[in-house]
Amino acid sequence: MKQYAVIGIGRFGLSVAKTLYSMGHDVLAVDKDHDRIQEIYHYVTHAVEADSTDEDALKALGLRNFDAVVITIGSDIQSSILTTLLCKEMGVKFIVGKAHNELHAKVLYKIGVDKVIFPERDMGMKLAHSLASYNILDYIELASEYSLVELSAISEWEGKSLRHIDMRRRFGLNVVAIKRGQDILISPKGDDIINRDDILVVIGRNNDIRRLGNKT
Repeated sequence: MKQYAVIGIGRFGLSVAKTLYSMGHDVLAVDKDHDRIQEIYHYVTHAVEADSTDEDALKALGLRNFDAVVITIGSDIQSSILTTLLCKEMGVKFIVGKAHNELHAKVLYKIGVDKVIFPERDMGMKLAHSLASYNILDYIELASEYSLVELSAISEWEGKSLRHIDMRRRFGLNVVAIKRGQDILISPKGDDIINRDDILVVIGRNNDIRRLGNKT
């Protein structure tokens, strides 16, 4: 069991805090809005009404003892940056910051954030890819040119082996896993057969993924 603090309980922060708590971790939720603290009070270990830009208030929370602090203040960039600086000065082990835009992200990285996330951008990308190709179920960008996607098996693949489909030669993509109901086949072999309702986890260049999407 780990200890996490989530600062900024908007819709995204609320979801992060509740999910971490449901996974069995200790979660401290922090927000200056009284109503938001009341809303999350019963779904986390502790909920504190505090202004994260107030150095004394932040120090009183003992954040340096937590495994990670997630700062989900996205729209108020000034508060996000100041809260991050204060957390760094306190010696927080690992900081995740929500960015409003690319410039905001650059600033967060400059001041020492370990990981920057773009929830709205990432969700928009996933939706766009799922709309553009009906069999893409999920999409995770690994780098500017590479992504990991989940593809539902199309009818022409059913009953055929991975070797027969030959996705690496045809599209330059690698199948790293097959999800079959509750089971996951890691590093499948060429002789493994694709069944109806299988989900293929594929990694490769974004251009090749788009090419496969257009094909299917």
